[in-house]
Amino acid sequence: MNLLLYGPPGSGKGTQAAMLHDRFDIPHISTGDILRAEVKSGTPLGKQAQPIMARGDYVPDDIMIGIIRNRLAQPDTANGFILDGFPRTIPQAEALDRLLTEIGKEFDRVVYLKVETPELVKRLAGRMTCPVDQKTYPPGTTTCPTDGAALIQREDDKPEAVKQRIEVYLSKTLPLLDYYRSRGLVSEVEGVGTIEEIHPRVLKAVGRGSGVANS
Repeated sequence: MNLLLYGPPGSGKGTQAAMLHDRFDIPHISTGDILRAEVKSGTPLGKQAQPIMARGDYVPDDIMIGIIRNRLAQPDTANGFILDGFPRTIPQAEALDRLLTEIGKEFDRVVYLKVETPELVKRLAGRMTCPVDQKTYPPGTTTCPTDGAALIQREDDKPEAVKQRIEVYLSKTLPLLDYYRSRGLVSEVEGVGTIEEIHPRVLKAVGRGSGVANS
């Protein structure tokens, strides 16, 4: 089962991806994580990406596609994968389609966790971040329970910045959803409720459980 997972910041996408990983024993491939891993390992692609990332620029599509190609070639993807964080544009989606065709894979389902902007702002604004491991915690939390570090609030977790991030995400993502909808791949899942309420909807969307999902 090969899944593409979308959801705006604060939608709970990471939580649902982890639950899908645990349930189906397929890797959750976050493109941010694999990009950092390539840089840390000093691979040729990682060496190309490192100075670009250091400048704060976007890594070019050809490098990203190469990194995804490397990750999808690993044995743990044989029974499927959950891709998260890429593509972000139509040209990237087209390049990813070409890659998947080359390696004999295709997406079974594109799952979009839908949460309205006011709810996302409420979830994200004021959350706190551990400066050591970058994990996030609810507003009012002061100390990281893992390492005891004092938590900080990132500039992009302040209300106006959060709203801007969400608006940018939606403006880029909606055309991509239409791109995949034209192939009958998209399931929109209502992302409001408890984790226990949302997860059955996600399972329904991927055809592996009961719940409510809208295509």
